[in-house]
Amino acid sequence: MSSSRVVVVMGVAGTGKTTVGHLLADRLGVPYAEGDDFHPAANIAKMTAGEPLTDEDRLPWLDDIGAWARARAGLGGVVSCSALKRSYRDRLRAAAPDVVFVHLTGDRRLIEERMSHREGHFMPTALLDSQFATLQPLEPDESGVAVDVSGSPEEVAERVVRALLDDERRAPLP
Repeated sequence: MSSSRVVVVMGVAGTGKTTVGHLLADRLGVPYAEGDDFHPAANIAKMTAGEPLTDEDRLPWLDDIGAWARARAGLGGVVSCSALKRSYRDRLRAAAPDVVFVHLTGDRRLIEERMSHREGHFMPTALLDSQFATLQPLEPDESGVAVDVSGSPEEVAERVVRALLDDERRAPLP
């Protein structure tokens, strides 16, 4: 995979966006940005209280992630961002047209189990249902791949690299 592209690691809470994102960035030799760090304090307080974010809550967050991706265009980078809705991904693409998405997918029970063992994270397992209800998987016209999260983080990161390479080979030349 070309390390000059910006990869957005997306999916519901608990899929391993941060862990896989770090591993992917290391493999590609590019910087990693934690999507949660772009949230304003009000968003984190809301989620900590078990209240799902609204689209209005997410817009400034998405714009800040999009600005980071735009600044990394041609240089490469990996950023985590749930990007659950097509409209969110469209907003990110409007800011940084060449982003590619990696949708981490998995069985709800596995994801809930992993979430229950996380320490120090503001996202409660109680919000997992709202995340799945909001999720709109990648559509065929979106640049990206879906990768299952079963197995170790290293195995998932390796599957991501292979899937991105395969996707890049299939992509039409400009």
